[in-house]
Amino acid sequence: MKTYSAKASELDKKWYLVDADGVVLGRLAAVIASRLRGKHKPTYTPHMDCGDLIIVINAEKVHLTGNKRKDKLFYWHTGYPGGIKERTMAQILDGKHPERVVIKAVERMIPRGPLGRRQMEHLNVYCGPSHPHAGQRPEILDIAAMNPKNKRDRRSR
Repeated sequence: MKTYSAKASELDKKWYLVDADGVVLGRLAAVIASRLRGKHKPTYTPHMDCGDLIIVINAEKVHLTGNKRKDKLFYWHTGYPGGIKERTMAQILDGKHPERVVIKAVERMIPRGPLGRRQMEHLNVYCGPSHPHAGQRPEILDIAAMNPKNKRDRRSR
């Protein structure tokens, strides 16, 4: 028995549309990362980019469980002495670029390296319900319907 290894000519990529409204961030990122890598396909090959292209809309409406919205901190350093900065998840989601929360969550679930960077290029995240990829006719991927735990209501907590 020989191990199957996909060739570049055998790969077919599909476009998927994901609505992040009310979906738990970690569960959303896990499904998207798996789809970007191609692990849902029987022809998955670890060293090939065999994943699909993902469009995420309503990124600012993603749900965070527990107190992560106000307690989770992100740090960075400016490079100057005493230049440590911090920002809460709420500040990021209410700020200028709330889509970066989804991008970073998925990016941290993809392996680092040239292949991971190429796979991350296939992720398109947008605030609001509109996107410029209507010409690709993406299929709808309903992550909220996959598991009851994937969608949470903001009013329930």
